[in-house]
Amino acid sequence: MTHKIVVAVSFESGHRLPHLTGKCVSLHGHSWSAEVTVGASELSPAATVVEFGDLKAGLRRWIDDHLDHATMLGTDDPLITPLTIAGSRVFRFGADDPEDDAEAFASGLPWPTVEAVTVLLGRVAENVLSRISHIDGARVERVLVRETRLNSAIHEPSAPR
Repeated sequence: MTHKIVVAVSFESGHRLPHLTGKCVSLHGHSWSAEVTVGASELSPAATVVEFGDLKAGLRRWIDDHLDHATMLGTDDPLITPLTIAGSRVFRFGADDPEDDAEAFASGLPWPTVEAVTVLLGRVAENVLSRISHIDGARVERVLVRETRLNSAIHEPSAPR
């Protein structure tokens, strides 16, 4: 038997995908929402997988500090400098030289596609989980991110080795 919990968060953020064709090459924003599923093979003595509030608070804090009302751009995007100079918050994907520790979660993800955002939030959720009380063996099993009501992506991190 497997036990799973799901926490949901949302945020407002802009991005652009100049490496693709179509209208996403233009700077635009979304009302993003994410669902993070954490599972374990058994429950803790308190009958939990992880405390919902601690997991959700950790995710919410990270998102508020780095993504909410910010612009997500790839490190090759020429808009980084003018937006930063203008005082806009920018979160860089694919930075080999992260300006802060948070950008390290987006290493190897060159552009902020919805697929890349699912991986980013999965890495963040794993980090949050490692810092809060949880049953042994609990892990992030699934991250679903919606960039619009109709478009979403799912990331299912592989089991630990």
